[in-house]
Amino acid sequence: MVAQTTASPQQSVTVEADFHGDVESRLAPWLVGLTLIAIVIGLLAERMGAGQSLLLATNIIAYAAGGFYGAKNALESLFEGRIDVDLLMILAALGAAFIGQWREGAILLFLFSLSNVLQDYAIGRSRQAIRSLFALHPKSANIKRGGGIARVEISEIRVGDIVLIEPGERIPVDGQVAAGNSAVDESPITGESIPVDKSAGALVYAGTLNRQGILDVRATRSANNTTLSRIIQLVEEAQESKAPTQRFLDRFEQAYAKLIIFGVALYIVAPPALGLSDFQSSFYRAMVLMTVASPCALVISVPSAFISAIAAAARIGVLFKGGASLEQLADVKVVAFDKTGTLTVGAPQVTEVVVHAPQAASDVIRWAASVEARSEHPLAKAIVEYARQSAVKLETPEDFEAIPGRGLRAELDGCLVRVGRVSQLQQVSNMPAPLECEQKRLEAEGKTVVAVLRDAEWLGLIALADKRRHDAARLVADLKRQGIAVALLTGDNERAARSIARQVGIDHVYAELLPDEKASIVGHLQREHGAVAMVGDGINDAPALAVADVGVAMGGAGTDIALETADVALMGDRLARLLDAIRISSRAKRVVWQNIAFSLAVIALLIVGVFAVQLPLPIGVLGHEGSTVIVVLNGLVSLLVAPALRRARVGSLA
Repeated sequence: MVAQTTASPQQSVTVEADFHGDVESRLAPWLVGLTLIAIVIGLLAERMGAGQSLLLATNIIAYAAGGFYGAKNALESLFEGRIDVDLLMILAALGAAFIGQWREGAILLFLFSLSNVLQDYAIGRSRQAIRSLFALHPKSANIKRGGGIARVEISEIRVGDIVLIEPGERIPVDGQVAAGNSAVDESPITGESIPVDKSAGALVYAGTLNRQGILDVRATRSANNTTLSRIIQLVEEAQESKAPTQRFLDRFEQAYAKLIIFGVALYIVAPPALGLSDFQSSFYRAMVLMTVASPCALVISVPSAFISAIAAAARIGVLFKGGASLEQLADVKVVAFDKTGTLTVGAPQVTEVVVHAPQAASDVIRWAASVEARSEHPLAKAIVEYARQSAVKLETPEDFEAIPGRGLRAELDGCLVRVGRVSQLQQVSNMPAPLECEQKRLEAEGKTVVAVLRDAEWLGLIALADKRRHDAARLVADLKRQGIAVALLTGDNERAARSIARQVGIDHVYAELLPDEKASIVGHLQREHGAVAMVGDGINDAPALAVADVGVAMGGAGTDIALETADVALMGDRLARLLDAIRISSRAKRVVWQNIAFSLAVIALLIVGVFAVQLPLPIGVLGHEGSTVIVVLNGLVSLLVAPALRRARVGSLA
């Protein structure tokens, strides 16, 4: 039996486009070489006094090879009602042949096609940086199935399967560690250069490398829906999208090309009609003018820089959804942060233990954690984790009971231990005055306070808080130094919000906001200051992310809503990537305007040369095509291999 597979129309179009693009990228350099060979043979044949038929044959071969893809692209554009630079180049070459200047036309087509090949190569290097991520997908994996271990293609892995990952293997699917301990290199996904320790319960991503230890991973996504697959799709779509500047230049190209054709036609007719020159001289000069005035370098100046920038950003864990967001990020005047999961780690942690003499802190933690070990509440997990890190040995409670809204109680060593909110436990026994003072201090700092009682005796208080990220204060300071205002938007209470704001250096605080109120505040900041970037972790921040000029999602590697709603995703939980993203955006914008200024200057200089010094066609072609290659290489070098960007890859705030 022959297995049949079907593909969606979108998949078929993509495959077909990739096929044609691949054929062109392989064939075009050979055609350039054939053009050069035909030109050289024609020169040698002329020197040796060969017949006109041989010279004509070499010229036709040079024209056919050098103009094949240019003519093809020009015709496709004409059928779509557009006039582009390919048409201008083909017309200039045909015009040269019309007046007997075959060799000049052949040289024009050779340099034009060579320039296109070099452009495709340079931009292809940017795209290859992303397409190489496909190599991170292993082709097969070992899974536990039917009581044994089977080696299967990754397309056969189903959600819920247990995948066995040996040391040195790449993880084939997104999943959660079911058993085992190891260190995983997540740099392809998050840009984090240091391997991350993984144990039971930890999330892992397809394409990451298991460095040591054996892991059993329960698949949470199928192989065609992994984070790695979505990254590749997002970046490729971003590279195809256009920034406002590029869209403007596309419209400008159409009007400009029509103006050039009109001007060239006028120059062909007017001087001979007025007796200022003969037709052949005027026609030749018009072909030179058409060549040097073509806006090739200008049109390619924007996409070459932005494609390189998008590829460079993806390699350090920053995903731009398109050229528009890349361009806009350089102009932001305000960065608004969500609190929980963005400026903070998003999970409560024990920050302080206050004891009531004569107890020791370890005793308070031992009694509390032994009871909390039976609970699934986030505060309970934080207390148990603190006990584990403090090497406190827990005991097994008896008669455990969880009372909704009142906390927990259980029998330990014949004593009744209660753990819960202060307000509830004060109904059992009055809190000692010293502990009451400590409670007020802790709550004023925005912390959650848990009390611990043994029988009716107060043992102490445990303070918990969502800790700020270690790099948050440094990032805020760096943003302020760049003249960018910083605000905090959170649904949390005022005390907790201002506590975090003080720690990281934020002056503008908006607390106790509903999701739609966050979006309203973003609108207010836009009216007051200008472009706003909103940084959040996804779900409740979605309205604000959508309203902001640039929505930036934290932790994109694990959050679907972040990748769907935001314009930029920081793959991983490092705020430092935001500053890297702003730097890349600013650098890309500088490169774009460098390219635009250079392109316009070269066009102006060459046009002056046509009229002032009778610039010959080969020199005009060389200047025109040379400027096109230079702007492409400027974008590639500045944004992919510049020292400043390499420093950004290390992580400026690491």
